[in-house]
Amino acid sequence: MRPPSAIRRNVLLVEDDPNDRLILQHAFERAAPEIDLRMAVDGDDALNYLSGRLPYADRIAHPLPQIVLLDLKLPRRSGIELLKWIREGRELRGLPVFIFSSSQERRDIDLAYALGANGYLVKQVDIRALREIVRGIGAYASILSAS
Repeated sequence: MRPPSAIRRNVLLVEDDPNDRLILQHAFERAAPEIDLRMAVDGDDALNYLSGRLPYADRIAHPLPQIVLLDLKLPRRSGIELLKWIREGRELRGLPVFIFSSSQERRDIDLAYALGANGYLVKQVDIRALREIVRGIGAYASILSAS
C-alpha cells in the first residue's frame, strides 16, 4: 500500500488488446507503483480522454497524464493519427508520447519519430524486460514531476 502523501504520476496507456493491458497493468503495479496507469481502449477513446470530453470531463477523476504510451495499431483512430493530433494541437504539443508497439519495422519507427514521438518501445514478452521498461517510464515521470 502506498502512503497517501506520495506524489502520484499519471500515465495514459492507449492499447486495444485486453491481454496487453492486463500484463502492463501488472508490470506497473510491480515495477512502478507510484504511477497511476489510466487506460484508453482505442484512438478515439484516447482523444476523448486527452480532450476532457465525456466520459472524461472530470479532470480530478481523469487528470491529464504526464506520459502517453501509445500502440500504433488501434481501431477507430490509429496511433499515428493520434500522435499527429497531439503534436498539432497547442495544449498537448509538449506531452511526452512513447510508442509502445509490437512492430519492429523500420518504416513504423521512422514515421513515429518524424511525427514527434519521444521514444519507440517494442513490446516485450519477457516480463523482466517489460518491468525494466516500466521502471524507466516511472523514472522519466519522476523527472518530469520534479521539473
